[in-house]
Amino acid sequence: MKRVFDSQLIGPFAAMVIVALVVAATTDRFLNPGNLSNLSLQVSIVALIAIGSTIVIIAAGIDLSAGSMVALLTMILAQFLKMAGIPLLFAVPLILVVGGLLGLVLGMITAYGRIPSFITTLAALIAFRGLALTFNNGSPIFSLDPALEPLFYGKVAGIPMPFFYLVFFYALAAFTMNFTKLGREIYAVGGNPAAAVLTGINVRKVQTLTFVIAGFMTAVGAVLMSARLNSGSPNYGQTLELQAIAAAVVGGASLAGGRGNILATLMGAMTIVIVQNGLNLNAAPSSVQNIVLGAIILLAVGIDMWRAEISSILGRLFGRSDKTVKTASPAKPALSKDA
Repeated sequence: MKRVFDSQLIGPFAAMVIVALVVAATTDRFLNPGNLSNLSLQVSIVALIAIGSTIVIIAAGIDLSAGSMVALLTMILAQFLKMAGIPLLFAVPLILVVGGLLGLVLGMITAYGRIPSFITTLAALIAFRGLALTFNNGSPIFSLDPALEPLFYGKVAGIPMPFFYLVFFYALAAFTMNFTKLGREIYAVGGNPAAAVLTGINVRKVQTLTFVIAGFMTAVGAVLMSARLNSGSPNYGQTLELQAIAAAVVGGASLAGGRGNILATLMGAMTIVIVQNGLNLNAAPSSVQNIVLGAIILLAVGIDMWRAEISSILGRLFGRSDKTVKTASPAKPALSKDA
């Protein structure tokens, strides 16, 4: 029982299951195979972008630019394919490089310019959307390439392509955060930057790398967004950054830094998308959806702030003595650092 409560996955998993049961109880269309298939496609973009958001949050940063970066990158991809005539085989890798470079700029401004990531990415949120509007007089560009749509809608052995993207990138991210030097350094920088410096970690370099990863993953999401709609638009990606942050926080990532779990973020992303899907199936207006998303973020952050109190209450309810809780607590940082 102690291992269950200490697991970073049990809370997000329980939240996902509860939300799914509530939605299934409110509409019989939720468990329709067609809706479940559509749900799996919807979650892919949010979940992939949330990988980068989680890594930035673990390093005690925040990235508010993801949604606007998606809009900008879809327009750049449209320019590559439609205007410049660059083959898709070369255009997609170029977009991934551009996404990483945009993340590099944000990371260097934050780490070396010593400007808080909230301010840096808030400015980028506005600037990237403005840059997207400079292409094609601010109008969307449609019918980019017939070979683009299969990147999103294609199937292998009957399994949609986004499933393979999720498995690959989440496995890679989980391995990096669990078993590599970079992963341990990211947790250390987020947990205690001053102590990280004393242990020889280049804090600024690590902070910059987290934004490079976030920019790359946002570019992956942008390519899938363009593939999904076979177009580029300066209006794409609105609120995507909030959904990605919400997925990370619902998954247990602490906005104070030093704690988070990549696999739990996937469950958080699924929870967010299931809520939105349930609201859509119940014909809730977009205004209500935005209110609910804001409430989820607020509740998730509140749970993070009250984590110690909640753990203590659960411990008493399930027979864990205070002595047991105190004895277990010193092991948590080590687990979080490697997890």
